[in-house]
Amino acid sequence: MPQLTTPDGRYLIVRGRLWRTSNPALPEPERQRLVDALMDARRAVKHAKQSDDADAMTQARRDVDTAKHALGERGPVWWTDGAPEYNRHLVKNSPYADWYARRKP
Repeated sequence: MPQLTTPDGRYLIVRGRLWRTSNPALPEPERQRLVDALMDARRAVKHAKQSDDADAMTQARRDVDTAKHALGERGPVWWTDGAPEYNRHLVKNSPYADWYARRKP
């Protein structure tokens, strides 16, 4: 089942919450390299949890954050029209509320 995204493509909707998407202007090879780095970092978080390694956990979380910033999912927004950010907001508390309520599941 494909992910539900807002009409402007800025957010994914997961369990009624908005999550910023990656910057669509990233060239595909760069986007894939960053996604691969993000997945590696997430696996490192899992491994650090399993081994109860605080230093490895700190580095792994830093690597996740670095990849997410590079993808445009965190940090300054990637759009340029001055629209505010609604990352992590509930859809029902955002300007997307009416659209979300009207869509067909």
